[in-house]
Amino acid sequence: MASAFVPLKDIGPQRQLPLPFLPVNTVPSVAITPEISAMLAADAVVAIGVSGGKDSQACAIQTAKYLDEIGHRGPRVLIHADLGAVEWRDSLPACERLAAYLGLELIVVRRKSGDMLARWRKRWQNNVIRYQNLSCVRLILPWSTPSMRFCTSELKVAPIASALKRRFPTHPIINVSGIRRQESSKRSRMPVAALEPKLQRANRAGAIWNPIIEWNLDAVLAQIRQTNQSLHEAYVRYGSSRVSCAFCIMSSARDLDAAASCSDNHDVYRSMVELEADSSFGLQGARWLADVAPHLLSPDLRARVENAKAVAQRRQSIEAEIPEHLLYTKGWPTSMPTPEEAEIVSSVRRRISELLHLDSRFLTADSVRSRYAELLEAKRTKERKAALKRRRT
Repeated sequence: MASAFVPLKDIGPQRQLPLPFLPVNTVPSVAITPEISAMLAADAVVAIGVSGGKDSQACAIQTAKYLDEIGHRGPRVLIHADLGAVEWRDSLPACERLAAYLGLELIVVRRKSGDMLARWRKRWQNNVIRYQNLSCVRLILPWSTPSMRFCTSELKVAPIASALKRRFPTHPIINVSGIRRQESSKRSRMPVAALEPKLQRANRAGAIWNPIIEWNLDAVLAQIRQTNQSLHEAYVRYGSSRVSCAFCIMSSARDLDAAASCSDNHDVYRSMVELEADSSFGLQGARWLADVAPHLLSPDLRARVENAKAVAQRRQSIEAEIPEHLLYTKGWPTSMPTPEEAEIVSSVRRRISELLHLDSRFLTADSVRSRYAELLEAKRTKERKAALKRRRT
């Protein structure tokens, strides 16, 4: 059966993602579990997380449709975690357009102690202090990484959970996400739904729900086309394949180029390159953000980056001298260095401190051994207290 075709609104040059034309009944319904069904029947709050990207857009549309179909009577909202300067300029407006279309309130949350760029800068400051005090053996990068995504946990999950519990103190809460299995191997193993401790309170359940987890990209784009909604300008004007931070730690080279082609992103681009130059750590390890659009940088900043790359190579070479068993595990040393090993650590620290102009302590073998002994005793004390607390409970 043919479906009436409504063209997507033209909001930019012809770099638009292909939107397949599919009949309405070929767009899948939602994936659901008995537990989520029970919470919906009990009029749980449904808070749909939206980023401005295509997956959360299609997810919000389909979830709202499904809730109408089953007669859900609980509160419904969209919720957006604003990451600050690193966001594409169109992200919040895209969420506002979606909220207007669905007739839902949009809640916007932000990390109280600063945006993503502020978090990276503060992390670098803290890591410098940690290194100076021998609270870490190797210098630690400022950036989040694929295996350490505090960008998600601290700037999205925590503020969203806090806002929802404060707003809906007497309701069970379901936080909806547009995660899809097709996106990555990690996401392919994610459940349709799960309990979320951060949303739970006494006698009130909290859960996450991924209703379009089984959808492919064609279904996402078809849903958007069939509701005549506009895609974020990152897709249609600049050719990006995803919407998150403009310069994301997980972006492809193509998506970094797309972000750099948007003038709205130039200031944050330069700010992030400044942090690369200051820290000697590229945004994506061996891939430096500075190399994406060097024409946007001043001659002075380009020179600083080239120096930072040389510093990075030298730093890595020096730190490779440290015996692996002397590295910390979860912030603590695991063994006491011999006098010879302590001399290696102190020599490394002297050279790294000089290389990066750090005012470090513990630069002699004796002081290194004293610091390790202090930390090992502090670790044992902490473990004894934890064991005592477990016995009491």
